[in-house]
Amino acid sequence: MDTIRVRADEATNNHEITENSAMQRKPSSPMMPAFMTSAPGKVIVYGEHAVVHGKAAMAAAISLRSYLLVTTLPKSHRTTVLRFPDIGLEHSWKIDDLPWATFSQPTRKKHYYDLVNSLDPDLVEAMQPHLSAISPKVSPHDRKIQQTAASAFLYLFLSLGSRDFPGCVYTIRSTIPIGAGLGSSASICVCISSAILLQLRALSGPHPDQPRDEAELQIERINRWAFVGEMCIHGTPSGVDNTVATGGKAVVFKRGDHGRPPTVTPLRNFPELPLLLVNTRQSRSTSTEVAKVAALKKAYPAVMEPILEAIDKITESAHEAISSSNFDAKDNGSVQRLGDLMKINHGLLASLGVSHPKLERIRNVVDLVGVGWTKLTGAGGGGCAITLLNSEASLATLENLEEQLAHEGFEKYETTLGGDGVGILWPALLHNGPEDASGEEIDQETFMKADGRDGVERLVGVGDGAFGKRYGWTFWSSAGGPHVDSQAKQKPISR
Repeated sequence: MDTIRVRADEATNNHEITENSAMQRKPSSPMMPAFMTSAPGKVIVYGEHAVVHGKAAMAAAISLRSYLLVTTLPKSHRTTVLRFPDIGLEHSWKIDDLPWATFSQPTRKKHYYDLVNSLDPDLVEAMQPHLSAISPKVSPHDRKIQQTAASAFLYLFLSLGSRDFPGCVYTIRSTIPIGAGLGSSASICVCISSAILLQLRALSGPHPDQPRDEAELQIERINRWAFVGEMCIHGTPSGVDNTVATGGKAVVFKRGDHGRPPTVTPLRNFPELPLLLVNTRQSRSTSTEVAKVAALKKAYPAVMEPILEAIDKITESAHEAISSSNFDAKDNGSVQRLGDLMKINHGLLASLGVSHPKLERIRNVVDLVGVGWTKLTGAGGGGCAITLLNSEASLATLENLEEQLAHEGFEKYETTLGGDGVGILWPALLHNGPEDASGEEIDQETFMKADGRDGVERLVGVGDGAFGKRYGWTFWSSAGGPHVDSQAKQKPISR
C-alpha cells in the first residue's frame, strides 16, 4: 500500500521535472468547448477525535458531489465570472484589472507542477481589493462565506493563469450540505483546481489506456492545487479532505509529531457500500468539541488514553478487514464486521462527550428498525450521523425509516461510501443511456436553473442515483488506470 504525505516537502516528481518545466502552459483557444468537473464529499468513518491525539482515522468519499461548469466567452469579453447560487454568490472581475503583476513576479510565480505548502501573504494582500467588492448588501455572515469561497477561486486563478486567459463563466453547484463536516469546501476546490489545470492543458486523460502511474500524476497535480484552495478557506487544513475528494475511495490518515503533516495511506480497493447520511441540522463548533476532549484527557489521562487507544484499534481493525482477501462487500458478514466497529466507535465517542441528543435519537430510530449500524461522523455535538446499511434491509423498511426521520426534522441523504474521486465531462454533453447518440448539452442557463440537490443530480449526476445514470463522465483512478464509463462510448479527450 503506497503511503503519501500531504503537504510534505517531498521533491517534485521526476515526471513533472521533464514536462517542459522551463515554460508555463499556455491557456487554450477561446473555442474550447464547455466542460464540467466534479468531486465528492467525504465522511470520517472511524477515528474522530482520536486522530487529534496522534491516532489513526479513516475517511471515505461519498456520492454527494460538487459540480463546476466552465463556459468560454467570446474573445472580446475580457471578464471572469464566478457563480455559486447555492450560497448566493455571483461576481465578475475584469481580467486585465486583476493583480497579475504581483502574482507574476519571478520569485512568486508558481507553475502547475509546483508543490505549494503555504500562501504568500503578499499575494493574499493583493487580492483583497478584488474581494472586498463582493456582495456588499448581504449579511456579514453570508458575505464572509461568499468572499472566502471567492478567495480560493481567485488565488488559484491568479496563481495558475495569466493575463492572456480567456474570459469564462465558472458556475458551481453542490449537493453536499455546507458546514456539516462533509468536505464541501475541499470538493469545490478540487473542481476549481482540475478545471483550471484542464484549461492550461496541464492534465492528460482520463482515457482507457492511461497507465496507472500517469493517472496518479494527474490526481496528485489536482490535489496539490486543491490544497492551496483549502488553505485560502481554512488556513491550516490537514489535507485529508482534498485528498479524498481528488482520489475518491478512502484513506487512513495519522497526524505527524511536532507539527509535521499527516501520513495518508490511500485505500484503493475500498468497496462501494450503501450509506444513509442524516443531518441533524444542529449547528456545532469543531473547536468546542475538540477542546472538550482535550480537557477530559488533561483531567483524566489514565482513563482517556485507553479510550483513544481503543478508537485507534478500531480504525486499524477496519483497515485490516477491508484489506483482507476474504473481504466481500456483497457478503453481509463482511459488512457486519465494519458495522460492528462503527457501532463500538460511536459508543466510545459518546463516552468522550461529543455526541448530542439528536445524534442519539437518530441512532435509536435506526436501531429500532434494524437496517444497519449508526455512528456520528466528524466532530460531533450535532452535524451528521452515518448508517452503514445491511443487505437485508427492505425497501419498505427504509422508506418508513426515512419518513420517520423527516417527520422529526432531520435531513436524510441516500448515498454511497467509497465512490469515485475527481471526474470530468468533456465536452459538457450527457447521454441518457448507451443508445443515446446525440446527448444533451449542459449550458449555463440550464445548470443555473436546476432546482436544488435533486435537480442538480437529475441533470448532471454521475452515479446510479434515484434519477438514473447519466453517461459521459470519466474519472482518473489510481487503481489500475482510469475509470471510464464504457457504456458512454467515451473517446479520449482531445484538447
